[in-house]
Amino acid sequence: MGGNSPCASCKLLRRRCAKGCIFAPYFPPDDPHRFAIVHKVFGASNISKMLQELPVHQRADAVNSLVYEANARVRDPVYGCVGAISYLQNQVAQLQMQLAVAQAEILCIQVQQEPMAMPSPVVPMDGSDDKSFLLHNNLPQYFNLASNSSNVTHESLKRESFFGHDMVS
Repeated sequence: MGGNSPCASCKLLRRRCAKGCIFAPYFPPDDPHRFAIVHKVFGASNISKMLQELPVHQRADAVNSLVYEANARVRDPVYGCVGAISYLQNQVAQLQMQLAVAQAEILCIQVQQEPMAMPSPVVPMDGSDDKSFLLHNNLPQYFNLASNSSNVTHESLKRESFFGHDMVS
């Protein structure tokens, strides 16, 4: 700024804001919290070094990234942004599992509701092939397995989340 009002960094550091202050374009005086949080996490000299090493057209993006990371570090001092990303990835995994369970349940319901088109049993007139007659008449009992296996499918898809709760109830 260099004139009437010092930038937020110079104001916080209690120094005179020079005309070519590297912080002035990115930390205006009306938003002192923005610099305060970045200064608390990274330090003014480190921020100054980073900004000086970057081309002018990349500095605004770098400052926005520093502010975002500083806010994340204040909320989660150990993991910062990585903690937020990890949490969101876990949520995506849980939702994908729930979607897979729902799709499996839909498939089971569709299989149960489809009418079974069985060929009508042919009774041999000459008595030559009694085994095929018995085979055709006893097959329908094996096609009803889908109704018995829906609970097994539901239970096999149950997984525990990272937070100790079942993902599927």
